[in-house]
Amino acid sequence: MQPLSGTVQRYAWGTHDAIPAILGRPADDAPIAEYWLGAHTSSPSLVEGGTLVEHIASGPRVLGKRTREAFGGQLPYLMKLLSARHALSIQAHPSREQAIDGFSRETRAGIPLDSPERTYKDSWPKPEILIALDEFHSLAGFRDPHETAALFAALGVAEQLESVIGPLTERKGAPAMAEVFLDVLSLGEDRLHLVNETVAAAMHHRDDDGEVGEFARTALELDAVFPADPGILAALLMNRLLLQPGEALFVPAGMMHAHLRGTGVEIMANSDNVIRGGLTNKHIDVSELVAVVDFNPWLPEVLLPRRTRPGVFKYETPCSEFEAWRMSIDDTTGPVRVPGRGSARILLTTEGNCQLDDGHTRLALPQGRAAFLSAEERDVYVSGSAEVYGTSSGIR
Repeated sequence: MQPLSGTVQRYAWGTHDAIPAILGRPADDAPIAEYWLGAHTSSPSLVEGGTLVEHIASGPRVLGKRTREAFGGQLPYLMKLLSARHALSIQAHPSREQAIDGFSRETRAGIPLDSPERTYKDSWPKPEILIALDEFHSLAGFRDPHETAALFAALGVAEQLESVIGPLTERKGAPAMAEVFLDVLSLGEDRLHLVNETVAAAMHHRDDDGEVGEFARTALELDAVFPADPGILAALLMNRLLLQPGEALFVPAGMMHAHLRGTGVEIMANSDNVIRGGLTNKHIDVSELVAVVDFNPWLPEVLLPRRTRPGVFKYETPCSEFEAWRMSIDDTTGPVRVPGRGSARILLTTEGNCQLDDGHTRLALPQGRAAFLSAEERDVYVSGSAEVYGTSSGIR
């Protein structure tokens, strides 16, 4: 058991105070969007004596045999605190096969890893789960096209947008959605008035009840940050989800999404591959979007954890790279054995105070502190009164 110190990521969309409040640090004038806990080579966490990357390389028993065999000696997951004050870019992530192919293709083409034209930064997939710590708003998956067409009609802009959204009702399924989405991304100066007309119409419906009001408020929320951006129309093709604390959204490969605002714990495969599709000044690779994104309409499920034993709640995902769970510890649970035996684990206390005990040593883990447990540390117990989030490899 070792204390683990994460790394702060300061992106413009981050909040100023949410992550410092969890970590018990003073806020400053710059936003803090993410706090990384893991062994990603671009920003590895620190353990006593060096980086977590170096610690993992120090001995084969740190990760566990099966994890090492499956992932080549690399910690397969990354845990983050994420706090957004406004929308992130519309994006999707590749499957493992797509990531391997894309990384190899761009490497052969001689595109530098730090080039703005580079899409694949590594050869890993990036499935992820976002667990809300407070009320969390997100866009995820494409709404049924007929429902979307009806919402634009309710705003009163169906006729003006006919040249763009017509395929939603004239064609079926994924091809219709792909055509509209890609057409929106290619709007030139001569058609940007369509975005402004949609936003102006939304002003008249911002106080409406139900889906029309929510649709209008989404347009206005995005326009406040990305004025006249074609990505606003792209975002309006997607479902809006609201997560309450403890609820989660799983993002598989190919699912278009954009987190809007809120704070949560995010656990993902150890990758930085992001394929952007709007609301960004960064590179948008249209051909890669077509290859990776699932344009079929579907409404993602809001996940609730499954109680596996007193004090332990698991979030079910199909990933081999990670498992995600929460431990709610108090006097009624007593000491609780940390899940993920046989794998390296990362723990983060988001509320309260607790301590870890492996029968030989103890490690205090108050709010805002994290710990790394090697695979060989099998029977570790946590006690106290706290909310603790944890992750391990999905292969042990």
